[in-house]
Amino acid sequence: MIRFIVTWISAFLMWLILSAGTGPVLLWSWPELVAGALVSLVVGIIARSLYAQNKNYRMLNPLRWVYLAVYVCIPFFLEMARANFDVAYRVITGKINPGIVCYNPELTSDLGQLLLANSITLTPGTLTVDVDEKTGDFYIHILNVRPEAEKKKKCESSDIFSLFNLTKWIRRIAE
Repeated sequence: MIRFIVTWISAFLMWLILSAGTGPVLLWSWPELVAGALVSLVVGIIARSLYAQNKNYRMLNPLRWVYLAVYVCIPFFLEMARANFDVAYRVITGKINPGIVCYNPELTSDLGQLLLANSITLTPGTLTVDVDEKTGDFYIHILNVRPEAEKKKKCESSDIFSLFNLTKWIRRIAE
């Protein structure tokens, strides 16, 4: 029952955030609030088994949402901007050395692994190819593999690429 309530409240809050400012006097009109409550109720019924699996409610902490907002707006945005310039440089000059590297970020939560995989895939020049669920190893295709990464034969948790410094932020958010 608590998973349904948490899912319903989260969906309703997201509805309120996305539809804010559309009401005539207040932020929302009454029909909009009723529609949001009903849609959120349906989402709560359908997604209650998916949301907060294993009774993991750590993302209900508002501080984690602040960390997530800061992560998206500052370190992830800066890394994405840097990667755009790097990819443009490599396309113009033709200096590419593509390859797949193995990286173990030592993330234990599914949410942490999801955030990192999506961050890697959204960053130009990188693509998360596979994640080994047993060991937590990420297999990542990179447009330019550095020579020190080519020499490594096994998956390591050392941050050899600047992109993977984002794992520190993801640990604050999801772990």
